[in-house]
Amino acid sequence: MIDRRSVVQGLMLTIGVAATRRSALAGPVTIDKIGDQVQTLPRGQLPDFAGPGTPGIRALYQYALEHGDELQYIPCFCGCVRFGHRSNRDCYVKSFNQDGSVTYTSHAAT
Repeated sequence: MIDRRSVVQGLMLTIGVAATRRSALAGPVTIDKIGDQVQTLPRGQLPDFAGPGTPGIRALYQYALEHGDELQYIPCFCGCVRFGHRSNRDCYVKSFNQDGSVTYTSHAAT
């Protein structure tokens, strides 16, 4: 029979390992040439600047990740075309990388 203490200790260990794994796989938040924050992460993870305390911003970044193929056809009207943005997707995702990781930009969050 497994006691409650063993279950709690197992959960804490699992959470600790997951947190360590995230930080080991997550790239640092840096600043690009136009002053936006950027972060490269494994696909499926959202960047630190995607509003951890703001569910609406997190939902927008999640949508951009899952529907980037649609957002690439929607123009952006914030004036970021002068920075090389071609669509609304570019305000969230800087690049989808060959290794499967995603480089996000904070442009949409600021």
